[in-house]
Amino acid sequence: MAKLQRKWVIIILYAAGLIGLSIGLAYLLQYLIVHFNISLGDFATGAYSVVFIISLLCNASILVPVALHGSIMMAAASQWDPILVALVASVAGTLGEMTGYYAGYIGKKIVITKDIPGYHRFADWVNRYGVLAVFLFSLQPVLPFDIAGLTAGVSRLPLWKFLLPCWAGKFPKYIVFCYFGFGVLHFLPSWLQLAG
Repeated sequence: MAKLQRKWVIIILYAAGLIGLSIGLAYLLQYLIVHFNISLGDFATGAYSVVFIISLLCNASILVPVALHGSIMMAAASQWDPILVALVASVAGTLGEMTGYYAGYIGKKIVITKDIPGYHRFADWVNRYGVLAVFLFSLQPVLPFDIAGLTAGVSRLPLWKFLLPCWAGKFPKYIVFCYFGFGVLHFLPSWLQLAG
């Protein structure tokens, strides 16, 4: 029971950190736009490029925290089109997941050991349900997706059967993140003004 409570506390702290980082980045972005008199239209291409690069790097590596990726995506969605931000991030994120897929595909003996928690359970899901397992695992926001890529690669799931459900899960999840961030970040300034 205490272990389950600790997991919930970690999830809540993670979500609070993500929201806090998003708010900080959105305010920094707003400050830079006002201070340097930047036109949002002129900076849109650069903003979408930053979202693409950060999403690609965060999904290609387990070392880069996902909170950074989500925060930048939410901050960008507060200033630019949330659907386009989610689309750019989901395409980049899907391409980034290919590193895990190919690590599993090429190096089954090196990468997969009995010590990876959840590997055998997800391997069974991929073997039983195939693309549906990849889609559902990509759709959920809590568990790390790297094990899904490794397992799909080890299972020799064709690349297109991995990429399409991966993107199909990431896109709606990122839309929710973007609109959630958009709503929270636009609500907070008026709330802070009322409180002040």
